[in-house]
Amino acid sequence: MAENREKILEEACHMFQQKGFDGVTVAEVMRAAGLTHGAFYGHFRSKEDLIAQILRHRCEKMREAKPDLESFLDAYLSPGLCDDPSKGCHIPALAPALGPDMVHHSPEARAALTESIRVQIDRLGVLAPGAASDEQRRIAIRTWAAMVGAVVLAKACDDPALAGEILAEVRAGITVGP
Repeated sequence: MAENREKILEEACHMFQQKGFDGVTVAEVMRAAGLTHGAFYGHFRSKEDLIAQILRHRCEKMREAKPDLESFLDAYLSPGLCDDPSKGCHIPALAPALGPDMVHHSPEARAALTESIRVQIDRLGVLAPGAASDEQRRIAIRTWAAMVGAVVLAKACDDPALAGEILAEVRAGITVGP
């Protein structure tokens, strides 16, 4: 049961990142996971519940990861992420569906997204060396917002050179510490 749930969460996240929430049906997710449509309701109450659970699942995976700052920034702002919409962090990949339209999603999905944002800010704050904790948080918020924005813009444009330039310039502009 747990293995099937994991498979559903991973397939759904991958598909939502590629096509957006509205571009994927529950039946498609279950087919991709190798399960029947009816089995979905043994794991989730609705598609909205699935969205919330994906965000919580990814949040837990973020908590488990312990990268150093340089490798985190390099991986997050890699130009290769623009080649496949399903690659990279779920937040910028899902941002078009999550951003302005998030107010139309369930309170559970909104809370799960908020927790994902908190976890990333906390992870970046810990990685900001040499700053007081309140300054670490401010640095982390600025850094996270710049990173997400860069990935959203880079993935949205159809010019690979411009996409790479956006990612490289944001990466170059990120400073840590006081």
